[in-house]
Amino acid sequence: MEIKFGTSGWRAIIADEFTFENVRICSQAIADHLKSINQTNGVVIGSDARFMSPRFMEVAAEIFAANDIKVFLCVRDTPTPVISFEILRRKLAGGINFTASHNPPEYQGLKFSPAWGGPALPETTKDIENRANELMKTGNIKKITLAEATRKGMIEKIDPMETYLAELRAKINLDAIRSAKLKILVNPLYGTSRGYLDRILKEAGCQVTVMNDNLDPYFGNQPPEPSEAHIPDMIARMKEGDFDLGLATDGDADRFGVLGPKGRFYEPNQVLGMVLDHMKNTRDWPGAAARSVATTHLVDAVARYHKIDLIETAVGFKFLGDLIAQNKIIMGGEESAGMTIRGHVPEKDGIIACLLVAEMVAMQKKPIAQIMEDLYKKVGTYLTRRLNFRLTEEEKIKAVANMKQDPQEVAGYKVKQVIRLDGTKCILENDAWVLVRFSGTEPVVRFYAEAHDEATLKKLCDKGEAFVKGQ
Repeated sequence: MEIKFGTSGWRAIIADEFTFENVRICSQAIADHLKSINQTNGVVIGSDARFMSPRFMEVAAEIFAANDIKVFLCVRDTPTPVISFEILRRKLAGGINFTASHNPPEYQGLKFSPAWGGPALPETTKDIENRANELMKTGNIKKITLAEATRKGMIEKIDPMETYLAELRAKINLDAIRSAKLKILVNPLYGTSRGYLDRILKEAGCQVTVMNDNLDPYFGNQPPEPSEAHIPDMIARMKEGDFDLGLATDGDADRFGVLGPKGRFYEPNQVLGMVLDHMKNTRDWPGAAARSVATTHLVDAVARYHKIDLIETAVGFKFLGDLIAQNKIIMGGEESAGMTIRGHVPEKDGIIACLLVAEMVAMQKKPIAQIMEDLYKKVGTYLTRRLNFRLTEEEKIKAVANMKQDPQEVAGYKVKQVIRLDGTKCILENDAWVLVRFSGTEPVVRFYAEAHDEATLKKLCDKGEAFVKGQ
C-alpha cells in the first residue's frame, strides 16, 4: 500500500490500512519533517470520538517522544478547531488530530496542522507523504514506551476546552443572544462539540435541548455529517418542538448544520451569505471575503453590496486558512459547511459558525427564514446544487479529456468564461455557473450548479451528466 494525504490529511479504513504500524510510520514521517525545518517545540495530539482514537493518540505520542518532541496529549476527544487554537496559543510546531471528520464510522484519519494552525499546505503534505512511503521500505522508526516517555516529561496531558471557550466568549456577542432567549436544539452528532456548543449557548441564556451527545463510535448508524440527508432524527425533533434554531456539528466539529423552525434545512451556501452580511453589519473589520471555487456566488453578491473584495480559491480549506492567517479576509467559507472568521483559527470551525448564526438571529430580532428572504431581496436569489456521477474508468478518461477543451455552451446557455482554478468552471450568459471536478482517488465526478431560479437550476442539473460525458 501507499500512504496518500488528501485535502485533510490521511484517511483509511480501520484495521485495513489504518493500522497501528501505519500510524507509527506517519508519525515518524511528520517528526522527520518537523526536524528538517527546525521546528521541534512540541506538538498537540487530539482525536475525535471514533473507535480506538485514544490508543492511536498514544501510539503517535510514543513516536514523537522518542524523537525528542514534547507531546501535549488531549485527555478527551477534541474538536479540530480547538487543536488549531492550541497550536497557536502554545506556539507549538504543530498538531496531530485523529479524525475522519464526517466520513462513515469504519474510517479513521490522521490530520497534521503545522505551526500556523491551519491545514497543511500541499508542499508540506507532499514532503510527509514521501517520507512516510520511504519509511514503509526502511522501517527506520524511533520508539519509546508511553510510560517511559511520561516519566521523562515528554508527554503532558491537557484539556484545552477552557481556554478555547474563553476565546469564544470574547468573539461572540453573548449579551445579545441572552436578550433574545432563544430556544435551540443542539446536535453534536455523537462528536467532539459535546460540552462546547451546548455549554456556551446555555451560558448565553438559551433554552437548550441536546440530542445525540453520548459517545457512540457508530454515530447512530449515520455518517457524522450535518447535511440534510444525515440528520433525519434532528429534523423530526425540530418539526415536533417549538425551536427557534437547530444547530449541529460534524464528528470533529469543524463543519456546521443549521435548521430553522419546523425543520427547514439551510444549505451551507445560504448560511455563508447570511453570516457574511451579518459580520459586515456588526463588525468594523477591514479585509475581503473569500470562498472556494465550488462555493456560492451569493458570497460575491454580499461582498459587492458591502463594497469589499472577493477572493476565489481552489477547493481545500487550507487555502482559505492561509488567507485568515495573513489577516487578509473577514470570513472564509466553503460549500461543504466550512467557515472561519478574521482573528480566529485558520481552520474550519463549526462551533463558532453555529454561534454566529445564533448571534445573527438574536441581533436581527427576526426568524432565520426572514433573514434569508431579506438577504435575497437585497442582493438577489442564488440556488445551488451538487451532484455526484460515478463513471467507469473509460468514461472518466474521456470526460477528463473533454473538460480540457473550453465548452461553448451548457444546457443551451452560452459560456462567457472558463475558470480552471480547480476543475473546469463555466460562467454562463445568465450569470449561472457550473463546475466539474474529478476525484483524485476514484472514478467519481462532482458537478456543481448555481442559478438565480429553480427552472434554470433544474435545466443545468438535468444536462449535467451528459455535459460531463461530452454527449
